[in-house]
Amino acid sequence: MVVDALTRTYGGVPVLDSVSLVFGPGLTAVIGPNGSGKSTLLGALAGTVPPTTGQVQRPNAEDRGRKSIGYLPQRVPFREGFTARETLAFYARLVEGDPDAALASVGLSDAADKPIEDLSGGMQRLLGIAQAMLGDPPLVVLDEPASGLDPGMRERAFRTAATHATDDVTVVVSTHNLDLVDAHADRVVMLARGQVVAAGDLDALRDEYSVDTTAALYEAARRDATLSETADDGDPARSGAAAEDERSGSGDDSDRDVHVTGVSER
Repeated sequence: MVVDALTRTYGGVPVLDSVSLVFGPGLTAVIGPNGSGKSTLLGALAGTVPPTTGQVQRPNAEDRGRKSIGYLPQRVPFREGFTARETLAFYARLVEGDPDAALASVGLSDAADKPIEDLSGGMQRLLGIAQAMLGDPPLVVLDEPASGLDPGMRERAFRTAATHATDDVTVVVSTHNLDLVDAHADRVVMLARGQVVAAGDLDALRDEYSVDTTAALYEAARRDATLSETADDGDPARSGAAAEDERSGSGDDSDRDVHVTGVSER
């Protein structure tokens, strides 16, 4: 998948500014501060956010009945009154997927017969991941899949994403959980103020910056790019960040269960 000179503006203010990237098979983690453009980028990859300029070239599913993109937005509006299995069965009829296998992949087999309204927020998040992966799409886009999950569920969510990311499947995940990036990601894209600060193979980037962890990579890349800790209230880039926060719901950090200095803070 190729992103070519992608710019997305809201009210004339750029949230993404001439972003060009290539996403190959495997798991790519998109990291950066709130308002850096992560959700806008993932929405553009999934096709829910049209570019203002530039383009996104996505993979096509060759098999009949196979969906080309699986997408987990930050908020998943599942309809109440149906069980977890019934919910996935509905989507499975559209893409020839196996709802029980999908539930098992995210550890929800025991909750299969629970109504949506009786599932915790974390369990609904896992159900959203299962829905995104139904039908084995060649591109899976997961926006903050670990948000609101306890440590065990976070690990399960990322392990499921990594397992799905085979030689012919591209999985793109946005996250603030840098320890899980270390454990599961093949590549990383770091955004700041709508621009790419660093991108590439995770091991190669850590070697390039002489660091051992993604958290240290983030700090080193930020220093090299001379990113300021604070920005002027009148800075257009900050206005663009606020625009994305308003649309993605990420402007309030109260739902972040893990705080990463320099990453979680705005």
